[in-house]
Amino acid sequence: MKFSEIKDMTLVELAAKGRELRQDMFQLRLQQASAQLEKPARLRTLRKDIARVETRISALRNQAVTTPTATPAAK
Repeated sequence: MKFSEIKDMTLVELAAKGRELRQDMFQLRLQQASAQLEKPARLRTLRKDIARVETRISALRNQAVTTPTATPAAK
């Protein structure tokens, strides 16, 4: 997964993608524990994808906090 794909996602889509990636990671760890994992490099790729998604979520949340939604009325 490339950052350009993640960049266009909404916060809800990113959260769903993060849950999906974490579920995949869990399944791969189970396979690794039972010595059935065929592609060990997939674990590293998933970790990086999760980090990309989390980074984008954090950026969106910080952007929402720092961007004022309404200016207070001057008295």
